[in-house]
Order: sequence, then structure tokens, then C-alpha cells
Amino acid sequence: MAEPGLVEVANRLIDVRGTNAAAVRSMLVELYDFWLRRAAAAAGVGTGATGVALAAVGGLGRRELVPFSDLDLVLLHDGHPEAGRIAEAVWYPLWDSGVRVDHVVRTPDQALEVAAGDVRTAIGLLDLRPVAGDEALVSRLREAAWEQWRRLARRTAPELLTSARTRWERSGEIAQSARPDVKHGRGGLRDLALLDALAAAQLVGRPGQEVTSARELLLDVRTELRRLLRRARDVLDPPEAQTVAERLGFDDRFSLARALSGGTRAVAYAVDVAFRAAARPPSTGRRPLRTPLDDGVVLHGSEVALARGVRPARDPFLVLRVAAASAVTGAPVAQGTLATLAAAAPEPRPPWPASARDTLLRLLGAGEGLVAAVEALDRSGLWGRLLPEWGAVRDLVPREPVHSWTVDAHLLRTCVEAARLSTSVSRPDLLLLAALLHDIGKGRDTDHSELGARLAERIAERIGLTGRDRTVLAAAVRHHLLLPHTALRRDIAERATVERVVATLGGDVVLLDVLHALTEADARATGPGAWTSWRARLVGELVARCRVLMLGEEPTPPPKELTGAQRELVAEAIRTAGGRTRVGTGSGDGGSGDGGEELLTVEFAVPPGRSLLVPATGVLAANSLRVLSAVLREHLGGTVGVFTVSPVFGSPPDQGLLRDQFARAVAGSLHLGDRLAEKERAYATRNQAPERADPVVLWFDEEVSGREVVLELRAVTGIGLLYLVACAFRANDVRVRWARVTEHGSGVVASFAVSPRRGTPDTAWRARVTDAVLNAADRAHTDLRR
Repeated sequence: MAEPGLVEVANRLIDVRGTNAAAVRSMLVELYDFWLRRAAAAAGVGTGATGVALAAVGGLGRRELVPFSDLDLVLLHDGHPEAGRIAEAVWYPLWDSGVRVDHVVRTPDQALEVAAGDVRTAIGLLDLRPVAGDEALVSRLREAAWEQWRRLARRTAPELLTSARTRWERSGEIAQSARPDVKHGRGGLRDLALLDALAAAQLVGRPGQEVTSARELLLDVRTELRRLLRRARDVLDPPEAQTVAERLGFDDRFSLARALSGGTRAVAYAVDVAFRAAARPPSTGRRPLRTPLDDGVVLHGSEVALARGVRPARDPFLVLRVAAASAVTGAPVAQGTLATLAAAAPEPRPPWPASARDTLLRLLGAGEGLVAAVEALDRSGLWGRLLPEWGAVRDLVPREPVHSWTVDAHLLRTCVEAARLSTSVSRPDLLLLAALLHDIGKGRDTDHSELGARLAERIAERIGLTGRDRTVLAAAVRHHLLLPHTALRRDIAERATVERVVATLGGDVVLLDVLHALTEADARATGPGAWTSWRARLVGELVARCRVLMLGEEPTPPPKELTGAQRELVAEAIRTAGGRTRVGTGSGDGGSGDGGEELLTVEFAVPPGRSLLVPATGVLAANSLRVLSAVLREHLGGTVGVFTVSPVFGSPPDQGLLRDQFARAVAGSLHLGDRLAEKERAYATRNQAPERADPVVLWFDEEVSGREVVLELRAVTGIGLLYLVACAFRANDVRVRWARVTEHGSGVVASFAVSPRRGTPDTAWRARVTDAVLNAADRAHTDLRR
């Protein structure tokens, strides 16, 4: 039997069951070292050879070789006449085995000359490790490379930083990515190599335990990902993340993501500190200027530091003043200052004095500078002393895909957005505090708004808020989702809807205004496209109606009559005994929303005895138009439906096409089910299906009047979802007066004001409709995809 090839042996090692990631890397290093030594010996570079050596750099040089990696090799010689032949004798068998090799043949002087002009080569030589041959030759080059790098590193640092920033823009931040690139992303393995290089140049100290642990985790993730996929891959997608998490002993991929977030943020912060140190000019003996910033706080050169003679152990709020000064000026906190505060600063005793509370508000209202200032405190363990509740949300990965940030980062981003809105409210202090705390209750198996309100009340008491201010802050946290949920899921023209919001807020206009600004800040800090002109208009209209009612006035009643154009559309439908369509843009619900959301108003009309909702939702879905709201009214026995829609992607369809398709759908000559099934199948082949969650139907009695109730469907988004739900309504004689639809990533919440065409919405009717709607939601992800 032939001896197995090198790649085959490596693959067997990779596939050994029960072997952890670190052991796999160790076995791969031993395998390649053994094979390379044997190949080098066969080429004449054995034990005791002088003047020539085979050395490794990169992952093999660091003994961190992950599966399916290239080998980075150097054949080093001092003018050996057989160097070329020896190199070929080693490289060719590797190529024949299918191993990818990055190789060079150089003398020490040549290697140093190249390194002097190429920063990647210079950093690579820092990992140089002898494999076979003259170890003394390799050691001399390594020592010379380290010495040369110490002379060049400070001058090279700006180039390294520029390159790193370009890479970060391309690959993103691991801590805030749903698809982290564990090698190239910010906080990843490439950044660890930068830290090692700057430490080798003695510009910074060796990394601490948190960074060391992050290195092991990143290597383990990269190893297990490649073992799973059996190829070179460094981007961790959600489907693979679950398996990788299980292999590494985490409960689920969210637990792994949280660990990655914490570790890589530590790496990213260490890199920032290292580059600041590298940019600092060498000491000339002259002391930098010390400019006072606050009591006990100065600007020392380009960093925030402690004033001379200050005694941190006696000043529990010095930490806050340092952070606020850093946030306001944009100058980083000196590492020595952070170390001093971490060692000496006591925890503040409640209640805080007004001066400390003012400093906290100055910090929260500083804008973008807040993020870096809190990160510095958090990395030093100081932020948790001021806000112990922060630990529960630190690096907490949200389970809703619409979020772009971890929960703690989202809270800080919300403060940044709230600071921009501070002049729109009478109590900007309560707005900033609510922004900081609105999701503080996440991460537990309970309603985060209710828990958050209790935590907010406790925090408010600790920082010295009293009476009504404490009550308003807790209520803002408890009800921070009230306005968007109501505006986007209910008919805000209904008096009952407005009265319910007013009653929930206790008629408090100040609380209403704080929630209005918080709603916008929260959405803007969630991710791209979360706050659009459509959402802003709906929330604004709801707030305006609530404010009028709170002030004891009567809100303007919604128009009961159809417009003249709508009556004409119904009359035309009756006259022609068919469906009619009109599309409007640029006014009312039309126009372009923030984040590229283009809105259209589409009006459909059908004669008496014809269904409108089924053909309308089917035609809109077939043309990739997302329904945001719909209102159905009757006139002369016919029905008119006003739909606000937005293209899922691209430009809106031709208006003539919509008119033709709706007319044919009403007449029964257009088979919408077939059209949507074909579209869904085509879509499914181009896109990965979202994680499946069971659909849920909820009923709300108090939000409309008369025989109507509100049905709320929560399900996974699907192209034909609303069409199938409309079919279910038609089959069960359900009358629909309005609809609201909101998408959150791969999820959708659709609310309908419904009633039976005959009788009352009793328990039996609701059960029948519930089953029909749930079956429709199931079909949207089964039948249409077959």
C-alpha cells in the first residue's frame, strides 16, 4: 500500500474525533515540521548543516497553524552555492502534495533589505522559527530583524494604521457583526499580529490576559470553522456559528458571539492604545502643557489625565469628570490615569450629589465622544462601578437581526442620537438617561421593558433623582416601545387607540415628548433604515393626537368620506364590473423615505360582490411591493382600498402593469397563487432562508370599537404571506377595515381590524380565524417554496 500523501495525513488529523481545536493546530505543526525536516534532510539540509537553513514564518512560525492554511517558508543561506537546488528539492514535493506554499530564498542581508522597505515582510520576520538546518543562522537573522524593527516601527506606525483602517472598513468590526471575519475584522487575528509587532518594538507592553484569551478563542473559532467547512474560510456565518459554538462548548451561537464581542473589543481597544503610544513622539525632556479641564482633571499633551496632587481614593466622582472631559474634548484618557483610577477610585455612595449627576449628563450628552470615553472606562472596570447593572448587557448580542450593535453599544449609540434631539424636549436630562437605560433589562428571561423600569427606578434613586423625575424616567423605560408599536401596528386615526396611549402614559405631556424623541433615537441607533420618513410621520401623527387629548382638546376626527377621486374610482369599477387601480406618488403617504424607502399610494376599487384584499395583496406581492398600511372603505356597495407600499428592492413597477394585473386578478384570469409560488421559489434559490419561528396570532379587544377586534400576526416574512392571509380571511367571511404591516429583519408583524360579516367575534369565530391565519403563515414557507 502506498504511503499516504501529506495533505491526506493532514486531513486525517483534522478529522480526528474528540480532538479540540488547540490540539489540532499542535498536531498540524508537528506534522509539517516533521515532513519539512525530512524533506530538507533529503536535500542535504540535515542536523548539523551550516550556512543554510529552512525556516517558517506566519502561522507555522508562530505554531498557530489552522487547517487548510498556506505554509510560509524561507530558505535562508549565507551564499551557499546549492541554495537554489535545495529550495526546489523542498518546494516541489510540497506542490506535488497539493500544499499551498508561499516561499522565498534569501540571505540574511537580502531579507533585512526587503524588510526595511516592506512593513509586512518586517513584521513577518518577527515570527521567524528554524525548522531544519543551521539554527544559529536563523537566530542571527531573527535578532537582527527585531533590532531593525525597533528602529523602524515608530516611523512605520502611520502606514500600519492607515492599512488597518482600510481593512476595518472592508471587513467590519467583529464585536458588532452578524458575520464576523475572525481574521481581518476589527479586533481579529490580524490586529493581534499588529499588537505583537508594536510590543516587539517596545512601543507598548505585552497584552494582558483578556487579549491573550481572545487570541485563543479566535484561533479556536477559525480552526473549528475550517474543520467544519473543510476549506479555508474565516467569515463565520450564522448557520456554521451554531455548530462551531457547540464544538467549543458554548450553549448556542449567541453565547459564542457574546464571548467574541468581549474578547475582540478588548483587542480593538488595545490596538487603539498601541497606536496612540506609537504616535507619541519620543521624550525630549520637556514637559507637555497641562491645561485644566475640570476639578482634578487636565489635558496633558493630547490626553486627559489627573491634575497634580489629586487624591482619587477620596473622590468617587473623579472618574465621571475624567470621562466627561474626554468625551467633550475628544481626547483619550491616558492609560496611567485609567490604571490609577482603577486601583484607587472608590464606588460612589448613593444618593449622588447634583454636581455628579450634572457631570453624568454632560458625559451622556457629549455626542460621539461618549462612545470612546465609556469604552475606556469599561475596559478598565470603572464603568461597572458607576453602573453595576451594565454587566448584564455588556457584549450582549441581540437576537433580532434588525439590530446592528450589541446591546451595550446600542445604548451608547442611542445616547449619541438623543443628544442631537435634546433641544426638541423640555427635559433633555430625562431623555439622555432614558436613552442610556431603555434596554438595560435585556439579557434575562423576562419582559425587558418591565425589568428595565424597575432597574431604572433603582438607578434613578442611586443617582439622586427624586419624585416625579424618577417616575418619568422609569415610565420612559417601561413604555419605550409604546409609540412605535402603536403607530406601526394600529390605526392611529381610531380614537380608542389614542385614548389607550394617553391612559397608559397617565396624561403626562413631558413623558410623551421624551418618548417621542427616544423613539427616534432608539430607531436611528438600531441600524440602517430603521427610522424612515414613513415611520417618523406615523409616530409624529400619533404623538400630535395624544398631545391634543392630553391638553383637554378634541383631536381632529379622521375623514369619514372618500375623496372625490376615490368615489370616481369605485363608480368606474361598478360601471365596468371590474377592478380599477390608481397609483400616486410624492404626496400624502408617497415620496421617498430616509434610508432609501420609496413610498407609493396605490388605490384599488372593486364592484359589489367582489373581494378586494385578495387580488390587491397578490398583485402587490407579485410586483415586489411591501405593504405598510391599508384602509378599506365601502361606497355604493363597492369597495375601495388605499394601500401604502414600498418596493422591496429596485424601482416601482409600471403603473399600467399594476392596473392590468389587478383587473385580471379580479376577473379571475390571473392565477396569483402560481405567480407568487414561482417568485418565492426563485427568491429562495438566491437567498438563504431565515431561521424558522412558529407564527403567532394575538387578539386585542380594547383598541377598536363596535364589533371589530384587532388580530395581530407575528411571523417570518414571506413574499406571499399577506396574500395567503387575505385568502384565509375571504374563506372565513372576515371583514377587514384596515391593516398595518411592519417588518423587522426576517420577521413581520401584521395587524388587522377585523369583524365577522355576520354575528359577533366570539370565541369560536376567533379560534376558526386563528387556525386559518396560522395555516396561511405556514403555507407561506412550505407550499409556495415547493
